[in-house]
Amino acid sequence: MARENGSELDEVKKVFEVATVDASDSFVSDTPEVSDDQTGTEAPYHVFTIRKKWQVVFIVSLAGLFFSLSSNIYFPALPAIAAAIDTDISLVSFTVTIYMIFQGLAPSLWGPLSDMRGRRMTFICTFVVYLLANIGLAFSKDLASLMVFRALQAIGTAATISVGAGVIGDITTVKERGGFLGIFGGLRMLGQSVGPVIGGFITEYRGFHGIFWFLVILVSLTLTLTLIVVFLPETLRSIAGNGTVRLTGIHRPLILRSLSRDWHDNPASHQSTPRSKFAVRCLLVPFVFLAEKDVACTLLFGAIVYTVWSMIASSTAALFHTRFGLSNFETGLIFLPNGVACILGTMATGAILNRDYRLTESSYLAAQQLPPGTKLDHSRKHLADFPVSRARLRSSWFLVPVFVISVAGYSFTVDSPRLVALRKPGVAPALALQALIAFTSTAIYTQNSALMVDLYPGASASATAVNNLARCLIGAAGVAAVQFIVNEVGEGPAFVGFAGVVVLFCPLLAAEWLWRERWRRERLARLEGKQAAEGGEKANKEDV
Repeated sequence: MARENGSELDEVKKVFEVATVDASDSFVSDTPEVSDDQTGTEAPYHVFTIRKKWQVVFIVSLAGLFFSLSSNIYFPALPAIAAAIDTDISLVSFTVTIYMIFQGLAPSLWGPLSDMRGRRMTFICTFVVYLLANIGLAFSKDLASLMVFRALQAIGTAATISVGAGVIGDITTVKERGGFLGIFGGLRMLGQSVGPVIGGFITEYRGFHGIFWFLVILVSLTLTLTLIVVFLPETLRSIAGNGTVRLTGIHRPLILRSLSRDWHDNPASHQSTPRSKFAVRCLLVPFVFLAEKDVACTLLFGAIVYTVWSMIASSTAALFHTRFGLSNFETGLIFLPNGVACILGTMATGAILNRDYRLTESSYLAAQQLPPGTKLDHSRKHLADFPVSRARLRSSWFLVPVFVISVAGYSFTVDSPRLVALRKPGVAPALALQALIAFTSTAIYTQNSALMVDLYPGASASATAVNNLARCLIGAAGVAAVQFIVNEVGEGPAFVGFAGVVVLFCPLLAAEWLWRERWRRERLARLEGKQAAEGGEKANKEDV
C-alpha cells in the first residue's frame, strides 16, 4: 500500500514537472532557434487552420458563457428569492458564496482530469452535471435545497474556464494565444452582460424558478451540449497530437471533418505525447503550482482584484433596489453596463496582449543582436531568457491605477445624498464607474490567464484551475463579508477601503515584474538537477 501511495505521489510530481518543462521548453536553448520555411518538413505545432481554430474557440467560449451567466442571471432575483422563501437577503446571498466556493474548488478536479483523459470527455461530463443541477434548482422551494443545487450547478459550470483555456493551449502557439484568449473571454463575458437582464425579466414575469428552466431548456439541452457532442474534436495533445492523430470513441465528434488530409495520410506525422496515468492524488496537481513564488504572486494579486469586483457586483442588486427604488427588471438592466464593459475589456485585452508580445519580441531581438523582423518560431523549444511575464504584464501600469481610482470614485456615487434623492436618474454616475471597474478587472484577469497558460502549457487546464481556485475562494470570502462590512461602516468608507486593499497588494505585481525570470531559471535549474540525479540513479541500477 505504501508503495502504491508513493507511486501516486510521484505521478503528481511527474505531471507538474512535465508541465513545467513543457513551459520552459517553449523558451529554452542557448541560442534562439529561428524559423525558416526552407528547413524541411518538421510538423507544425498544430495543423488546424486559423478558421478551424476560431471554430473551436467559439465552441469552448460558448461553453464558457455559463461560467458568468449562471452566476449573474441570479443577482437580480436575490430580493425576490428572499421574499418568496421568507428569508433575510443576507442569508440568500450565501447561495452566491456557496456557488463561488464550489466554482473555485471544482476545477481542481476537472482540470487534471482533462489534462489526462481529454477535454471533450470532461466537457460532456460537466454539462450533464450542470443540466441536472438546473433541474433541481427549478424545483427548489427552500434555502437548503437552493444551496445544495447551486453548489452542484457551480461544479458543473466551473470546468468551462480551465478546460476551455486548455483547449486553446493545445491548438495555439504562445505568439497567437493572446488574441484567442481575448475572444474566449469576450464571448464568455456575454453572460455578464445579458444574464442579469434576462434574470430580471424572467423574475419579474415568471418568478425566479423560471431562470433555471430557461437554462435547462434553451441553453444546456438544446445549444451547448449539441455543439460539443456534434462538433468539438478532442484537442489534448497526448490524445490528438498536433491534430493529425485519428480520433476514436468519445474523443471523436459526431461530425468530423478532416482539415489537413496530407497530414492525416502521413503516418510519420501522427505524433502524440505520452499519456499520464490518472490517480486520485493527481488531483493535487493544481495545488502544487501554488508553491511556486511567481504563480503565488500572480494569482494572489489577480484574486484580490477579482474579489473587489465581485463584492461590488454582488452588492449591486440589494443596494440599488432599496436606494434608488428599482423594480426587478430595472435591477437586471443596471448590470448591462458592467457586462458590456467585461466583454470590451476581454476582447480589447486580447489585442493588447498580442501588441505587447510583439513589442517585447522586438526588444528581445535587439538585445540578442538579431536582425529586426526575424521570426522566432514559438512552436519550438527555445528562448530560456525570453521575458514572457513582462510581455503579458506590460499594460498593467495603467490598468491597475484606473481600477483603483474607479473603485474609490464609486464609493462616493453610492453614498451621495444628492444622487440618492434623484432616485432612478441618480444611478448613472455609479453605473459609469462600474463599467470602468469591470473593464479593468477583466483585462487584468485576462492578462493573468494568458500568463498562466504560457508558463504551463503542458498542464494548461490545471494551471487555469488553480487560477480559478484562488480568485473564487478569496472572492467567496469577500462576497460573504461585503454586506456585513457595508452595514457596519457604510457604503462610502467600505468601497474606499476595498480600493486601499488593492493598493496594499500591488507590491506582488512589482515582484512578479522584477524577479519572475530569475524565479523561472531557478525552477528550471532545480528540475534539471533532479532529472540528472534520477538519470544517474537509473544508470547505477542498470549497471548493478
